[in-house]
Amino acid sequence: MEAFSRINYSGVVFSRVDREDVRGPQRFKEHTLLYIRSGRAEVVCDDRRTPVSAGDCVFLRKDHRLLLDAWAPESGAPFRSIALFFCRKFLHAYYRGLSREELPKDARRKQEAVLKIPAGPELESLFLSLTPYLDSADALPEEVAWMKRLEGLRCVLAADRDFYASLFDFAQPWKIDLLGFMEENYLYDLSVPELARYTGRSLSAFKRDFKRVSELTPEKWVLHRRLEQAHRLLSAGGCRVADAMLESGFRDPAFFSRAYRRQYGYSPRETPGE
Repeated sequence: MEAFSRINYSGVVFSRVDREDVRGPQRFKEHTLLYIRSGRAEVVCDDRRTPVSAGDCVFLRKDHRLLLDAWAPESGAPFRSIALFFCRKFLHAYYRGLSREELPKDARRKQEAVLKIPAGPELESLFLSLTPYLDSADALPEEVAWMKRLEGLRCVLAADRDFYASLFDFAQPWKIDLLGFMEENYLYDLSVPELARYTGRSLSAFKRDFKRVSELTPEKWVLHRRLEQAHRLLSAGGCRVADAMLESGFRDPAFFSRAYRRQYGYSPRETPGE
């Protein structure tokens, strides 16, 4: 058996260490909620050490260089941990469902990279429900993984209101990368005011900042990017025009056909294959 194993089920990650210890630098690309099932760990960031014992939960902020040491229990049992990854797409989906009344106006973005989360009944119940999958040959279903990450996210937000500003993009002065956000969300039917709000900007600031990164207006950028997606699908072959249209965010066949011809000089049905 390998000394270290890790399996990722749609953002729910099970890790196992079978030898005495494993250590090494890691950069977490996503905000992560880490739970130690057995054994112990220590997270080091900028000379600050955070011990994490069995039953403890710790929040790791993304894009920080962390050193993670893990030790198996003295009993000889393996070190086991469960991590929930909160990627940008997942957080955006959750944020879109929040009302303005739910957003705390006094939230402040946390500066610490490593934060202990109190292990209350909700968190204990969440990770207890995931432990059967640690040694199971059955994969964790994608819809269950999504639901468990939602539970974990709600526990984090309930633990400290300032996590709203750390996890979501409405808190000033933190503003997310415009084109990065647009690339991940151009298939959604979002108005320009919604785009502004989701990127942490006023409408005027959004339009001003967008001019700095693109010669197109936000509406034309989205149209251009959707047409590029449709062209890629049709050029690859095996995709019907109607399917390419829907998968690229279009709903009106006549509008789609006109816009496509205007951009590429031929109709969707005339698209040459690769």
